[in-house]
Amino acid sequence: MPSKKQTILLSGLLVILFGCSKRYVPQQDNIPVFTGSSNRPAAKPATAAASKPAVRTMVKRTAPAAAPKVIWVNDKVAKRNFDGRLYYDLEGRRYWKNYVDGKYYLYHRAMYSDSAFKPRR
Repeated sequence: MPSKKQTILLSGLLVILFGCSKRYVPQQDNIPVFTGSSNRPAAKPATAAASKPAVRTMVKRTAPAAAPKVIWVNDKVAKRNFDGRLYYDLEGRRYWKNYVDGKYYLYHRAMYSDSAFKPRR
């Protein structure tokens, strides 16, 4: 006769094996289709060939707004980089502080070699 631990282990294993293998996929005919104007199910066409395919409308995308090249930000809301430079993120764009005039400029490659963008120590 199996022990209590063996019975629990065997029943747990059986539940996992048989419980996880079942797949339930509802048939499309049994799903009621509701319209926004009434609470009754909408009438479905008799065959799939008789129904018209859905027409997708194209949405025109507008051009993103032009990002300003220079912004003024209080240094208290700006964040510090690991090397001590201050930066501010605005609408997915990063602005770095120019320590000569105190303004924040949109990132460009020349900032790393320019001494105006390096903090004074």
